Amino acid sequence: MTAKPRLGAHVPTSGGMAKRSIEYATTIKAEAIQVFASNPRGWAMPEPNPEADAAFRSKAEALDIETYVHAPFLINLGSPTEGTYKNSLASTAYSLRRGRDIGALGVVIHTGSAVDESHIKKAWKQIHDGMMPILSALKDDDPWLLLEPTAGQGQSLVRKLDDLTQYFEALEWHPKVGVCLDTCHVFAAGHDIKSKGGMKSTIDLLVDVVGQERIQLIHANDSMDVLGSLKDRHENLGKGEIGVKPFEELIAHPAIANAPLILETPGEEPEHGSEVAVLRKIRDKK
Repeated sequence: MTAKPRLGAHVPTSGGMAKRSIEYATTIKAEAIQVFASNPRGWAMPEPNPEADAAFRSKAEALDIETYVHAPFLINLGSPTEGTYKNSLASTAYSLRRGRDIGALGVVIHTGSAVDESHIKKAWKQIHDGMMPILSALKDDDPWLLLEPTAGQGQSLVRKLDDLTQYFEALEWHPKVGVCLDTCHVFAAGHDIKSKGGMKSTIDLLVDVVGQERIQLIHANDSMDVLGSLKDRHENLGKGEIGVKPFEELIAHPAIANAPLILETPGEEPEHGSEVAVLRKIRDKK
């Protein structure tokens, strides 16, 4: 039987992952979920609660729900500001530890920006120097570190998917580093996934750049803005500039068979439940 991608959404954790996150997942019939393990807009790194983590892992395993962690948005490993860089390293390492604690398969970080054009060369060096000790400490059963290309704004280190080559070179093509592809971001950056065959050719390109085995997660989002806008504004599936049709090409592509589709679209259970149903209908049609 041909493998097909799991479907799900980013779910809330307020009220506890073992309760709120799992209840949300079951309500929308998710097979995979993404959570924040700390405040996504701050540097705070709360002490873990081993009992709560164990309860969450147990419920997720019982329901066969795969889990991913999205690290804080503030992380920018290429930042020229020393404080931001050091906090980014610490937050990335913390997110990987928390991912291990809750049984997550991957931890997503944004690829970030050099901020200033004159800093680009130094940015690659500091990414290498800071991240290699963190990656070298990972064990086989630890989560993947998943690089998520942004919408291409400013001095983005990954403007187009081809730029991932330099990021992977900076990380010495470490075997625990993969990719999380965001459909809104890639569209905003100028990859025409909307035209017929566009999604397929974009995934083909990603395979050529990093290899199929490194494509570990998809953020399935429509876009409020047009192709090449460089704006990161997510929209519900079918209500934005991308539309639903390209997701048929995405789900049909063999390279993403083992990469879950996670919604990061507006709304909560009603909206996400209906969007998961749309994706399931596409996935499961004969």
